[in-house]
Amino acid sequence: MDRDERLRARDWLATARTLSEALPYLQKYEGQRVVIKYGGHAMGDAERSGEFARDIVLMKQVGINPVVVHGGGPQIAEMLERLKIQSTFVDGLRVTDEAMVEVVEMVLAGRINKMIVSAINAAGGKAVGLSGKDGSLIRAKKLMRRARTSDSNIERFIDLGFVGEPVQVTPDMLEVFFGSDVIPVIAPIGFGEHGETFNINADTAAGAVAAAIGATRLMLLTDVSGVKNADGHVIPKMSLSEAQHLVDNEIATGGMIPKLETCITALRQGVEAAVVLDGRAPHAVLLELFTEHGAGTLVHQ
Repeated sequence: MDRDERLRARDWLATARTLSEALPYLQKYEGQRVVIKYGGHAMGDAERSGEFARDIVLMKQVGINPVVVHGGGPQIAEMLERLKIQSTFVDGLRVTDEAMVEVVEMVLAGRINKMIVSAINAAGGKAVGLSGKDGSLIRAKKLMRRARTSDSNIERFIDLGFVGEPVQVTPDMLEVFFGSDVIPVIAPIGFGEHGETFNINADTAAGAVAAAIGATRLMLLTDVSGVKNADGHVIPKMSLSEAQHLVDNEIATGGMIPKLETCITALRQGVEAAVVLDGRAPHAVLLELFTEHGAGTLVHQ
């Protein structure tokens, strides 16, 4: 056996060993529901998008019921820049006026949603694109943020415009998909009491969907390697109370605030565990589900 043959044999053995070690996790998650929030710059990379699509198809193939809820911050920012519309953020949430919410819906429910659906279908799956408006999936209300002024320490409310938070998730349509080979892909656009359109943070929408369907896992893919402590090191695992401590003591900042708040709320509503992981890492979803070490930061009860 020459050197190339020995290397190929070693790779085959490593693949077989990996599959064997994954067996307990395949058995654990069979028939379970897993919500994956897909977002960040990984969506704009063709190779990473293809890998993600294949991973989702594999999950469905081995008996897991994946639900993809996607964001699109970089793509929305790109479109707003082209249209010369300025953006401002509060605690990682985009302030959204009436003109902007039309652009957000166009990008999220249109271009991005169909791109993800097409990638999953090209990988051999059967994906269907939805927004929170379809089937009355996500009813929302206006989200208000409280902030303190630096000079007087007086608390005030900040109007984020057409930024919403889920009030009710009606998963009837998703339940139908769970009994089939269809993979739902959801854009985080909700509807209000008077028919208005709300832009919902994708992490928040994913958490609400996970709680409504009784998901075993909520996975938040992002552009960082996980939740970091005050020293800047990734925390592999933390409890619910530890996650709350990071938020309350402002150790978590910017876009990590809604992510941790989503994890905390989802766990309190019955989701078994939530994970913040790097969506840029190859096969991050599979590593988290099917290996002993996982990936990113696991938040547990």
